[in-house]
Amino acid sequence: MQPETLIRVGFATGTTVALLVLYHLLQRVVSPKHTVSVDMRGKNTAYQLVQSCHVLAVLLLVPGIVQEALTHKSVTGGALWATAFAALGLALIQFAGWIGIQLLLRSSLENELQRGNAAAGVAAGANYIAIGILASRTIAGSDLRGLGLSVAFFGIAVASLALFVALFRALTVYDDAEQIQGENLAAALSYTGITIAVAIVLTRALKGDFESWKTSLLGYGLVAAGALALYPVRQLFVQGLILGRRPTLRGGALDQSIGVERNLGMATMEALAYVATAIAIAELS
Repeated sequence: MQPETLIRVGFATGTTVALLVLYHLLQRVVSPKHTVSVDMRGKNTAYQLVQSCHVLAVLLLVPGIVQEALTHKSVTGGALWATAFAALGLALIQFAGWIGIQLLLRSSLENELQRGNAAAGVAAGANYIAIGILASRTIAGSDLRGLGLSVAFFGIAVASLALFVALFRALTVYDDAEQIQGENLAAALSYTGITIAVAIVLTRALKGDFESWKTSLLGYGLVAAGALALYPVRQLFVQGLILGRRPTLRGGALDQSIGVERNLGMATMEALAYVATAIAIAELS
């Protein structure tokens, strides 16, 4: 194995270990009653879903951090910056993930998870994955300038995610928070699909080197607007072409299937249609 490959593997392994160690330490401080080891040995499915998705979100940081660290002139310097960005990414995922869940389920989140509401666990877990996807693109660098830009663009991306998801959830006549609190897993899957799909589109908008604030923000906005292409997926393609029902601007047969009938098959189809469209947008834009 060539020296360059050994260094790359070493950085990837070291970053992964560092992230997981820091994650365990952070959980012991922030939520000592609900750590990975505690929840995975328990029987609460909701918390297990959240923990699994949270760990995935954290591990999504590895490629970006490693690639940037390898551009540093020295191995020691690269390792130090990798550690710094790992800690930063972990903290931002923790904070932004918590904020996103509070916006969805408001003050009832903890109670819903405590009673093992799997729908709440799915929605909360999806939120962490989406935040992790955004962090994987923004939290990377090898100097203080990169550190500042990482925080700035991560904040912009998270705000964009919240805005787009709120706009798309306005398409439904049912209330997502109410349905998820009522253990409607179909509604949670629908929320999962649009949340992750928007995050995928936004990562494409985040791609590229920073030139200037004006240029970068303009480019980001133009590509991010591609998320609006997800609108016809629900109302026209899934509801019209797949369900064979009359397309509507809002509500319709799909709302009936998910909000009333709690049809998991239709919710899964809707979620996967969102994700497939998002990947196409990201690849083709």
